[in-house]
Amino acid sequence: MAASSNRIMLGPLVAAIDQGTSSTRFLVFNAKTAELLSHHQVEIKQSFPKEGWVEEDPKEILQSVYECMDRTCEKLTQLNIDISNIKAIGVTNQRETTLVWDKETGEPLYNAIVWLDLRTQSTVERLINKTPGKNKNHLKVRTGLPISTYFSAVKLRWLMDNVEKVHEAVLSHRAMFGTVDSWLIWCLTGGKKGGVHCTDVTNASRTMLFNIHTMDWDPELCKYFDIPMEILPKVRSSSEIYGLMVSKSGPLTGVPISGCLGDQSAALVGQMCFKDGQAKNTYGTGCFLLKNVGTKPVMSDHGLLTTVAYKLGRDKPACYALEGSVAIAGAVVRWLKDNLGIIQTSTELEKLAADVGTSYGCYFVPAFSGLYAPYWEPSARGIICGLTQFTNRSHLAFAALEAVCFQTREILDAMNQDSGIHLSQLQVDGGMTSNRLLMQLQADILCIPVVKPSMPETTALGAAMAAGAAEGVSVWSLNPEDLTEVTSEKFEPQINPEESELRYARWKKAVQRAMNWETTEPVNNGDGETSIFSSVPLGFYILGSMFMLIGAKYIRPLNKMSLEQY
Repeated sequence: MAASSNRIMLGPLVAAIDQGTSSTRFLVFNAKTAELLSHHQVEIKQSFPKEGWVEEDPKEILQSVYECMDRTCEKLTQLNIDISNIKAIGVTNQRETTLVWDKETGEPLYNAIVWLDLRTQSTVERLINKTPGKNKNHLKVRTGLPISTYFSAVKLRWLMDNVEKVHEAVLSHRAMFGTVDSWLIWCLTGGKKGGVHCTDVTNASRTMLFNIHTMDWDPELCKYFDIPMEILPKVRSSSEIYGLMVSKSGPLTGVPISGCLGDQSAALVGQMCFKDGQAKNTYGTGCFLLKNVGTKPVMSDHGLLTTVAYKLGRDKPACYALEGSVAIAGAVVRWLKDNLGIIQTSTELEKLAADVGTSYGCYFVPAFSGLYAPYWEPSARGIICGLTQFTNRSHLAFAALEAVCFQTREILDAMNQDSGIHLSQLQVDGGMTSNRLLMQLQADILCIPVVKPSMPETTALGAAMAAGAAEGVSVWSLNPEDLTEVTSEKFEPQINPEESELRYARWKKAVQRAMNWETTEPVNNGDGETSIFSSVPLGFYILGSMFMLIGAKYIRPLNKMSLEQY
């Protein structure tokens, strides 16, 4: 992007902090045109201390935000854009990821427990066992959610039960709980020196402590989880001034933080899905399909979640969404790269898959963190099936991309059943949408067109829109006639529906094979921890699969040699 002197007169700008599972970004938009002017991105390290555990360092998350802000401001200066034109900042974040910190020292009391972490399975089982009929949907009428490892309340309960520092801080009234948005807003508005402890309705609705009808923390839910309400942040709308940036923010000091949305809600806003029935699918670390259902919550009979979509102002009504959540989408690419070494970069996956154009009967169910919607089955584990001596890493690459598409198809089917209205096309966004083969596969497997906006940063755009439209800022109009029309690319289905149905049926068969891999009576490995290999056949199966896959990286495909050579 070349510097241009006429950009000095751009008018009001709005920035967004987009703190995701795998990276943090800071982006600056023109409030009149929605044009992305500049941004910077920093990767976030994840740690896996034990099997099924996923953590991130809260201080690293905060530092990454400061680094992204500094670098983006430098880039704007190089473009001759006046930073003082930034009138507001929005925050969007990975949801459900859970933090507890000390309000007196400002120090985190433990790492952030990431949304797809599985350590709370025993906590979940204990909670379900005390419900009438041992029903995981016992709280759904108030929360819209099943009792699951996914949501923040069970993570907070685990921290209070297992981390002495957290337990002590709660007893001494020094503990503060929050999702990533609360942590960032508190730190950026002053931290221990008067920082604002708040969250918005979209993030609150993912905790299992929030009543989606009363739109506030629910005393009965807090009692159920035995969580003191004093440690919870104040719930605010998604679009209002929460506080001002403090001096550590450099040139952004004094700029109001006035927008806050969980990342999937932000993408719904950024895709401008403001009408009942509009839907979008975001392809990130996980995959999240949200459908706007209007101002009255709709409860799912087919394994979907009911969540708050947005509340764009203190006096504005809340809108709700049906949501289908997939734990592993882009994370499967990272797994193929970091764990198996099959690819060196994410872009290599598309080339590998395109080289063969088929999985050759190989199906991959990446249930690394169990299965989310529509199954909610934590005992499931990832499997690769249909392997033959012909299978190589290109087939596996294709199967990995297909897995993302099949999971989306399952959710879309459930959503169509719940609403009785079939989507005629799917709006998509997120990092994985840059993979054109994936988008074409998605259209083929859904048998409907897939529409991708030319500007893919819709999550950050949604946060910026909410911030710019807030009362007291009012530099971004959300009136439908004022919204900039988004240019997009459409992927039409290219295979016949019969072939799509056949492949989908095989995928469903593979999903059934993935169920119940975790034994109900795990074997203790001697140090107090249980092992995934407590099932011996499962251990041999996984090890055998891994040897075959790694071997495929080095052995030439057998179709290039005759059997007589052996």
